[in-house]
Amino acid sequence: MDLEQIKERIRSKKGFISDMDGVIYHGDRLLPGVKEFVRWLKKEKKHFLFLTNSSERTPRELQEKLHRMGVDVDRNVFYTSALATAQFLSSQKPHGTAFIIGEAGLINAMYNVGYTMNNIDPDYVVVGDTRNYSYEKLEQAVNLVLQGAKLIGTNPDVTGPIERGIAPSTKALIAPIELATGRQAYFVGKPNPLMMRIALKKLGVNPEDTIIIGDRMDTDIIAGIESEIDTLLVLSGISSEETIRDFPYLPKYVLKGVGEIIS
Repeated sequence: MDLEQIKERIRSKKGFISDMDGVIYHGDRLLPGVKEFVRWLKKEKKHFLFLTNSSERTPRELQEKLHRMGVDVDRNVFYTSALATAQFLSSQKPHGTAFIIGEAGLINAMYNVGYTMNNIDPDYVVVGDTRNYSYEKLEQAVNLVLQGAKLIGTNPDVTGPIERGIAPSTKALIAPIELATGRQAYFVGKPNPLMMRIALKKLGVNPEDTIIIGDRMDTDIIAGIESEIDTLLVLSGISSEETIRDFPYLPKYVLKGVGEIIS
């Protein structure tokens, strides 16, 4: 199949689930072709969802971030691992309590499903992406887990792309708690099929008419494969063509970036 046939097949999809970090932007830098791609999605009346494992920002903050970069979309097109985590915990234990190591996106999501913050005897210790990570919080989390709190991670990413390179993500931040307690965390974000099922439901499109676009083989691409959704790996973030060879599975399609879909 040549490049034009690949792009035509991608363009024929009704639903687009796109990662953000490494696909739409790096830190505060919009990636090439993104404005044109989003304009095309709107013009063609495609169903689309920005699905991110990052748990730091609320949908409103993500909307405002894209607006500052010159891309305007509705707030309801964003779905984060923080929202998925809050929804999961609410279904497991409605109106429970949690000790949270994370940012506004996670804290707000937990409040919005009726959870309260508790640093004495919480039902859960929940860890998300954060720059406010301290030894004091780590020590507190370890002892709460040893006292019976269940350990939850918003996503299983070890790192995430930033303008200067990469930054530690949730799995790296939660690892000391797992090591110190001997307890394994449960991760809600991609590639957990739970998050993909919620995303498809929000999108309102059948899996066979949908494509997932991401820059990571270990989250985006495997999430699509396990959910029976066609996958597009873009080489604008974490992965390179060499990276693909490190995995026992392949993406359906590979392009340099989302701008190439419509060029």
